[in-house]
Amino acid sequence: MNNWFRKFAERSSHVVGTQWAFLVALLTVGVWGITGPTFGYSDTWQLFINTGTTIVTFLMVFLIQNTQNRETRVITLKLDELIRAAEGARTGFVNLDHMSDEELETVQQEFSRLREKYAPLVDDDLAHVERALAMRRGDGE
Repeated sequence: MNNWFRKFAERSSHVVGTQWAFLVALLTVGVWGITGPTFGYSDTWQLFINTGTTIVTFLMVFLIQNTQNRETRVITLKLDELIRAAEGARTGFVNLDHMSDEELETVQQEFSRLREKYAPLVDDDLAHVERALAMRRGDGE
């Protein structure tokens, strides 16, 4: 059953993420709005759209969340493999998802310090590359 649900959730989330699904929803709301005068804007008329949208939203939350969880897991595994394969990479980062919020904050602060320290060097390298490209195009200094 797990495999069936996974496939159903993936297909459903892809289908409802298309422009066609949006247009069907928009058309549904439009038809509902146009029929308002016919039904005298009654409580039943309003209840119809409220109930329909609530049911669809309730079910879609679970389908989309399932798909998002799976995609996040796949991306994490791919990144873990890249970290593991990169020479000089800190393989301890593979376990970031098991760290506490405080530990993650410490890692984030470390990267902020590294960014501040090395940003001028990167900016200088980028400026050098831009100058070289401009000279190759013939519009350089």
